[in-house]
Amino acid sequence: MTITVTPDVFKLAQVFTISRGSRTEAKVLTVRVTRDGVTGWGECVPYARYDETLDSVTAEIEGLPEGITRAQLQDALSPGAARNAVDCALWDLEAKQAGKRVWELAGLPAPKPEITAYTLSLDTPEKMQEQAAKNAFRPLLKIKLGTPDDMVRLEAVRAGAPKSRIIIDANEGWSAEVYADLAPHLVRLGVGLVEQPLPAGDDDALIGMERPVPVCADEACHDRDSLPALKGKYDIVNIKLDKTGGLTEAIALRKAAEAEGYGVMVGCMVGSSLAMAPATLIAQGVAYTDLDGPLLLAEDREHPLKFDDAGVHPPSADLWG
Repeated sequence: MTITVTPDVFKLAQVFTISRGSRTEAKVLTVRVTRDGVTGWGECVPYARYDETLDSVTAEIEGLPEGITRAQLQDALSPGAARNAVDCALWDLEAKQAGKRVWELAGLPAPKPEITAYTLSLDTPEKMQEQAAKNAFRPLLKIKLGTPDDMVRLEAVRAGAPKSRIIIDANEGWSAEVYADLAPHLVRLGVGLVEQPLPAGDDDALIGMERPVPVCADEACHDRDSLPALKGKYDIVNIKLDKTGGLTEAIALRKAAEAEGYGVMVGCMVGSSLAMAPATLIAQGVAYTDLDGPLLLAEDREHPLKFDDAGVHPPSADLWG
């Protein structure tokens, strides 16, 4: 068995900004695993927030022993981008060799389309209102916030898209005081969810705080080992395969989180349809799906995921799984 890793760059349809910075392209790594003439593939997005770079993740993958199995991989690499791409590639390989779909191998129900959020990046209130109006036909909008002046931005988005459901991602950009001040207004404006309002390492202030809008753990939740530290702070967990380290752990994390009473959101980094494809299996029936990565790109993989009024569709076998 051989494992190869190559960098790929996808241009974005427009500048994408969050509280930590802006980007004009998505830089990803594509992993191919070949055995007996059959190749499976997967994609990951190294993320600086977690001290990952293209080079560091490539080195992790290239350091794996030949012939590693998916079970062995879980212990060989920590949760993160490197393990994600290899894990998903191995799932794809197994499906192709078995002549079945991944969900059959995993014992999951056949996936159906799921309504996905569409993300409006952080900008001036005027431009965010323009973005909202342009996308007001979408049933669910996700707003990137995380500044001291977010109230006017939120009001602007609601004015631009009065009928859409809204969720917010502060990307660790608020303090406890800012969140407490904003919370009543979030209810008034019909916000359904707030992602990671406080820094993951400084979120104890959420314990005992009134949460009139459900609070979702994103940067604070990676895999099952994250769950004990979330108790009393969060209502929902955001499962991203680049955090869990692949589909294998994502399946286990969803089961464990739901057993502990958490709602589930399935999210993504900014990547291609190949990165979103495995996540569509985890997103079945969750509270919120946020797999809009391909919609933010100016270009995508061949055989891309289908997006329509029903939401994001599961992948064709030509793409993955």
